Amino acid sequence: MRLFSFEKLDVWKLSMTFTKRIYELTNSFPEEEKFGLTSQIRRASVSITSNIAEGNSRITGKEQARFSEISYGSLLEVLNQLIIATELKYISETKLNNLRPLIEEISNKLNSLRKYQLTMVVK
Repeated sequence: MRLFSFEKLDVWKLSMTFTKRIYELTNSFPEEEKFGLTSQIRRASVSITSNIAEGNSRITGKEQARFSEISYGSLLEVLNQLIIATELKYISETKLNNLRPLIEEISNKLNSLRKYQLTMVVK
């Protein structure tokens, strides 16, 4: 089976792991948050991987970099929502802090990918 190029990216693989962890974590959110914070945080986490994949299909490095920027924004959106969930006592400070190193790693890799994409020249 052939893998698409985005499936080979470490940042995409890490983001997939992150998304799975977000889904597991939000399973414990209150039922009344099903269509609120639970849905929002899950959609934002899926957006990270989706934009990496979509950006990888673009022709120019500038276009690709734009999707990496969107992925980065979604990552920070998830972090913000995790902080809200912590404030609302849906998750513990420990659970949030356990996710922070992965968030930081994905953030660094997205920034590196974006910088690389901006140096690409279409031939």
